[in-house]
Parts: sequence; C-alpha cells; structure tokens
Amino acid sequence: MAFGFIFSGQGAQQVGMGSSLYENSAAARACFDQAKEILPFDLKQICFEGPEEELTQTKVCQPALYVHGYSIVAALREAGKLPEIAGAAGLSLGELTAYAVAGVYDFETGLRIVAERGRLMQECCEATVGTMASLIGGDVEKAEALAAEFDVDLGNLNCPGQSVLSGEVDKVKAAVAKAKEAGFKMAVPLKVAGAYHSRLMKPAAEKFHAFLKSLPPFSTPAVPVFSNALGARIEDPEQIKQALVDQVTSTVRWTECVQAMMALGIKDYYECGPGGTLAGLAKRIDRELNVTSLSTYDELPLG
Repeated sequence: MAFGFIFSGQGAQQVGMGSSLYENSAAARACFDQAKEILPFDLKQICFEGPEEELTQTKVCQPALYVHGYSIVAALREAGKLPEIAGAAGLSLGELTAYAVAGVYDFETGLRIVAERGRLMQECCEATVGTMASLIGGDVEKAEALAAEFDVDLGNLNCPGQSVLSGEVDKVKAAVAKAKEAGFKMAVPLKVAGAYHSRLMKPAAEKFHAFLKSLPPFSTPAVPVFSNALGARIEDPEQIKQALVDQVTSTVRWTECVQAMMALGIKDYYECGPGGTLAGLAKRIDRELNVTSLSTYDELPLG
C-alpha cells in the first residue's frame, strides 16, 4: 500500500521530540548524532530537554523539525517497514524534509540547507518588526483583499476557511481589527518571531539564493514532491532551488499541495512530526483523507 508522506513546519516543535526515536532506532540516533557534529549547537539536548524558548528559536526549530521528520523515515526504513512513498510534501520548512526523503539531496546537505535557512530567517526576524495572524472563515478572495487593503502579505493558505496574514506588526493589527467586518469569523494573532512568508523576509531569500547557488546540483526527486510556492508538483532540480528561494517570501499554498497529491489518487498519509497539525488541516481539505500522525517511536507502524 502506498502512502503520501507530509512533514511538519515551524510551530510544531515540542520539547522531548525525537527522544524515543533516538533510544530505539540506530538510524534515528545517527541522524541526531550527525546533527551534533554539523550544527553549532547541541540539537539533541535542546530537542530532548529544552528549554522551550531555545527550541522555539527559528535557527534551532527548523533543523530540529528537519532531523525529527527525516529520522522517522529512517527508522521505518531500518525496520523494513517503510511503505511505498506515493508522494511527499511539507508545510513551509517541511518541504525541505520532503526533498531530502525524495533523494533531491542527502541528509547532511539538507541539514546544512535548513540550518542556513533558519539562520537567515532569524536574522530577518531580528531586523524587522513583523508578525502573523490567522484568519478563520472567509475565502481566498476575501483574504487577498484584506491583505491588499492593509499592505500586508498572504503568508499561508492552510485549508479552506483558514489563511494567514504576514507583515509589519501595526499593519497586521489593523487588519485583525477589520477582519470581522471584512467577512471573517475571527482573526487570531499568532505567537511568532517574525513575518514569515512575506516581503519582510526578502533579505533572507536573497542570501539563501546565493547559498543554494554555491551547492552542487540537486537530483531529480525519486517520488513526486509538491512545492509550497507553486502549489503543484515540481521535478526539475534547478526549478526546485528557485522554488525554495521563492518559498521564503511567497504564500504557502498548502491546500493546493494536498489537492495535487489527491489528484494522484493518494488518500492515505503519514504525517511526520509532532502535534498532528497537518492531520487536522487535511480533514478540512477533504474528509475522505486518512492521515496517521507519527512522532514517537511507539507511534511508528512497525507491526
């Protein structure tokens, strides 16, 4: 039986993530141990023990979620229980994990890419005064109109009836105050360090582009992978590099990614990451989708 694999994005991180995988799987242990050698901080200690404030930092949580998501697949492969992967996608940061699992680059290269992405995005967060807010209810057209009216960007299209504004704090606050009048049930300010997937991340995108250009060529994905920036399948290695740059500032078209996977006939999914957020979004996109969330070793389908 073939499964779609979907990978968590920033915000899903939890203290303790990966500890049971590390204890029970040599393949997962190797991922965390390699991260300790590559990164300028002890990822394993922060993931397993916290503190939460440190794990939440953009430069830390992005590599943390990458290593955690990849190690789930590594543990399944090691146990001989990795099913056929019919397609792969990830929410924001999770897209980079999907490319690693699809063989676009190896684990170590992916970790270096994610670490640089997180570092550059944190720099942008510290240099700007940005935030995000979730819009509940309303459609895409209403969300686009509200973003345009207050000169902010549409950061995410997560599922029908849930979109995210991203931009300067004062402008996002003004949009939130107008949201009900604009046709939304509610608007919820998000606890984030900055305005991800907005024009405020442009300096990070430009530096990230230069970094990716310095790397060896990517490989063609071994399985279908779906781009957040395009909301569609993407195969050309150079186009993948450009899409990763674009993704830093562009709208995360998650609904379209899931719909594109569904168009391939994929109805069964494994969510690799903590929290079950993607499972919840999938049910709002299509109730017929079956998503099993995997985070701890005990949750892996090893029977």
